[in-house]
Amino acid sequence: MCGIVGLFLKDKALEPHLGALTNEMLTTMCGRGPDSAGFAVYGDALNDRAKITLQSPNPATDFANLDRLISGAIGHEVDLRVKSTHAVLTVPSDQLEAAKAVLRSQAPSVRIMATGSAIEIYKEVGYPTSVASRFELAKMSGTHAIGHTRMATESAVTTLGSHPFSTGPDQCLVHNGSLSNHNNLRRELRHDGMTFETENDSEVAAAYLTWRMNQGMNLGEALTKSLDDLDGFFTFVVGTKNGFGVLRDPIACKPAVMAETDQYVAFGSEYRALVNLPGIETAKVWEPEPGTVYFWER
Repeated sequence: MCGIVGLFLKDKALEPHLGALTNEMLTTMCGRGPDSAGFAVYGDALNDRAKITLQSPNPATDFANLDRLISGAIGHEVDLRVKSTHAVLTVPSDQLEAAKAVLRSQAPSVRIMATGSAIEIYKEVGYPTSVASRFELAKMSGTHAIGHTRMATESAVTTLGSHPFSTGPDQCLVHNGSLSNHNNLRRELRHDGMTFETENDSEVAAAYLTWRMNQGMNLGEALTKSLDDLDGFFTFVVGTKNGFGVLRDPIACKPAVMAETDQYVAFGSEYRALVNLPGIETAKVWEPEPGTVYFWER
């Protein structure tokens, strides 16, 4: 079943309230997905620094001296900000790949959840209100955010199996539905160099969009192309550093509602996720059309 929310701000004055607004939207969707939850928050992009969002089942041990380990290995100062089972490691942009290599070789129990200049991803097993509270979503600021509450019907309830999935710099996807051709597509994408951490079909969808954008497409173009290449039923909400997109399959059996004002664009699996947004009473509210790409970019 699952619940999806998304909020793309047009009004800079709302940016300090992004986390609080997204938190209320996400926790309203608990009934659609009580197994786990996650969210991606996009802040102002860093000019010459990159962020790596990390997760560990043993954060007290794994994160204790991680900043010193990375700094010593790459020869540059880094910053590590720990939040429960996650941490955000900030490194010089030109040292991103070197830092990732050190993590993989010297900190194998630490998982890389996302990389980019603007994105941070937090996701865990647990009731969505608890997950949002653990990572202090309500206190976060930024330009846009995407959230997901999961009801696992086809795979195990795990941290890695939770949404959002990030398969490229500053990219993420949340999904409600099921793809029928994900195994064949996973093999094709692996052949072209994409890697996967789970067997979840939603990760395949995320990797597909990354693959298309690596070919030079923007998010809107990649979503349009996915209508030819992805089989099944799905509602996608996706994000990039500057963009926010929504797509339903041509049958569109999964619920979805959108709202737009001069201040924001919002998405919810149900209208009740949107009812407390500012100005919702005068917003344009509609159900996204089947097989139609909705895409906003700064």
